[in-house]
Amino acid sequence: AADLTASGAVLDAAKRNGVERAKRERQKQELDLQRERILSERTSSPVRRAALEAALADIESRLALLS
Repeated sequence: AADLTASGAVLDAAKRNGVERAKRERQKQELDLQRERILSERTSSPVRRAALEAALADIESRLALLS
């Protein structure tokens, strides 16, 4: 019975790791899409440009944490 409990715990841990990995991959994909959108945006407004640059820096730091 102890062996079955231990193997069940191992399977649960493996499933959690897989779920966490999938969650990180989804987050990376979302951030990549946001990054691409910001990079494709053109503006002549210095205020808007500064906001886009700040958003880009935030996204890139969040991507670095996920990698």
